[in-house]
Amino acid sequence: MENKTVLILGAKGMLGQELVRVFSENALYAVLGWDREEIDLVDSVASEEKIREVVPSIILNAVAYNAVDLCETSEEEYQQARLLNVHIPESLAKLSEAIGATLIQYSTDYVFDGTNQDGYVEDAETHPLSRYGMTKQEGELTVLATPDRHFVIRLSKLFGKPALSAAGKQSFFEKMLAVAEGKTEVSVVDGERSCFTYAPDLARATRELLEDRSSPGIYHLANSGVATWYEAAQELFRLVRPDVIVRPVSPDAFPRPAERPEYSELLNTKRPLLRDYREALQEFILK
Repeated sequence: MENKTVLILGAKGMLGQELVRVFSENALYAVLGWDREEIDLVDSVASEEKIREVVPSIILNAVAYNAVDLCETSEEEYQQARLLNVHIPESLAKLSEAIGATLIQYSTDYVFDGTNQDGYVEDAETHPLSRYGMTKQEGELTVLATPDRHFVIRLSKLFGKPALSAAGKQSFFEKMLAVAEGKTEVSVVDGERSCFTYAPDLARATRELLEDRSSPGIYHLANSGVATWYEAAQELFRLVRPDVIVRPVSPDAFPRPAERPEYSELLNTKRPLLRDYREALQEFILK
C-alpha cells in the first residue's frame, strides 16, 4: 500500500511538533513537517505551488494567530489575525478541495460566549466575545464551506513541550512555574472555567480520528476535566512545589483588553473521551 503523504504546517509549534511525532510513528504515513523556514503561507501563490508539488493526502494546519489581547487593541495585529486565522485556512481549504486532500483546521473555545454553564456541544451556536474569537469563527466557516471533506477540531488551553519555533508561546503551566520561581505564594485568576488540552493527546486523537474514517465536520478534542486557571495552578503546584500557596483572585484583578468566555467546556459527543487533564499534567511534569 502506498504511503499517504501528511503535510503538517506549523511543525515547530507546541501542537505541530507532536503531530509530526505521532504521525511518524505509523509507517502508513510519509510525513512532511513544514514551518516558516520551509514555506511562507503569506505568499499564497508560492505556497500553493509548493504544496501542489508534494501532493499531500492530508494537510494539518497548526498555524494560527493567538495573541488575544493584541488583536483586540491593534488594528495591525487584527489584520494579522485575519490573515492567519481566516485567509490562510480559506486558501488551504480551496487548495485541498482542488487536489483531493483532507484539511484539518484547529480552532478554539473562544468562538463561544461562555454563557452556557452546561458546556458546548460541537454544533452549538457560536458567539465570540473578542476580535480574536471572531477570526477563529470565520476561519471555521471558510473550512466548513466544503463540508464533505474537511475537519475543524476545537481545543482549549493547550499545554505541552515548549514550541521549537521562536514565535511559539509558553503554556500556562510553564508560565506559572516561572512566576513562582523564588516565591512561596502566587495569585492566579479564578475564572475561565474550561478544559485543558495536552498536545500529545490531541495529536494522537487527531490521527485516530482520521484512521477511524470519521465523518468530516466539527470535533471537540480537549482533555476531560474542567478547571479554572486557579484550580489548574493548584494541581500543578501540588505535583511539583507543595510549598507554594496559590491564592485565588478575581479576573478583575488582572484586567485585559479582550473579553474571555467565563465558562466554555468543550463537550465531546462524537469521539472517545481523552483522559483527565490532571493525569496528562502529571505525565507532562514527569517528562
